[in-house]
Amino acid sequence: MKKLILLALVGLAAQLVDGALGMGYGVTSTTMLVLVGLSPALASASVHLAEIGTTLASGASHWKLGNTDWRLVLRLGVPGAVGAFAGATVLSRLSTEAAEPIMAAILGALGIYILIRFAFRPPRVATIRTSPHGHRLLVPLGLVGGFVDATGGGGWGPVSTTTLLGAGRTAPRTVVGSVDTSEFLVSVAASLGFLFGLGTAGIDFGIVGALLVGGLIAAPIAAWLVSRLPARVLGVAVGGLILLTNSRTLFKAIGVEGAPRTVGYLVIAVAAAAIVAWTVVQYQRRPTEDVPDAVEPELATAGAEPDRT
Repeated sequence: MKKLILLALVGLAAQLVDGALGMGYGVTSTTMLVLVGLSPALASASVHLAEIGTTLASGASHWKLGNTDWRLVLRLGVPGAVGAFAGATVLSRLSTEAAEPIMAAILGALGIYILIRFAFRPPRVATIRTSPHGHRLLVPLGLVGGFVDATGGGGWGPVSTTTLLGAGRTAPRTVVGSVDTSEFLVSVAASLGFLFGLGTAGIDFGIVGALLVGGLIAAPIAAWLVSRLPARVLGVAVGGLILLTNSRTLFKAIGVEGAPRTVGYLVIAVAAAAIVAWTVVQYQRRPTEDVPDAVEPELATAGAEPDRT
């Protein structure tokens, strides 16, 4: 029971982060599940099964609050589902010994990317509420994001949200809301892929339920907070946490043990803490740059022409 309550709190915290940043639920939850002993495939399968419910609730919340561009949801989510099914099938066929360092490397790389992205290159801001991007960008982005999400146990947000925010052509709340909503399609496809490859053997539905309950509680709160939280600071903190928690598996895979491993943990923790502190200082100097979509007037989108990218 203590374990299930803890996992429910993990699901709640992960969904708060995901709903506010458009990323973080999968990588945070999967990291915790691998840390407590689940195999990479079972951890990813459990998280994606829980995400069917959390992404549905999150998508409904974003829709009610006007954060969703349905054309973007479909153009991104359908190829994302294809990539997720392929990624789940691949991961299901890897041995635990081979999959664990691969997943840790993917999650660690995503942690570094999130940390650096939000610390040193915070997303540019737009106020257009309908995405102008077309199939040439969204189809390959969805395929890659879905594949990484299934094989890494998370990654849909870090790949999709940061790419679209980095382009600076769509309002942050629309990007986050649409990516979160499209993740429902990705989660369903990944879950089908894992069930096809693994069956139900080994999947602990108690764990799935605990993650789901925590995520369902957090989903509407996160949707409301999406344009009010200091996303830059939160993104850096999440990136550092993901990197630190996955470093254990990476050190083990390359044979780093004892004192060198402890030193490695300390170096990563101190570096991450220093970057978080620096980001807080930067945010305090220019706080309005982090959440301008909450206070700036929306631009009219009528007549906006979609581009080909």
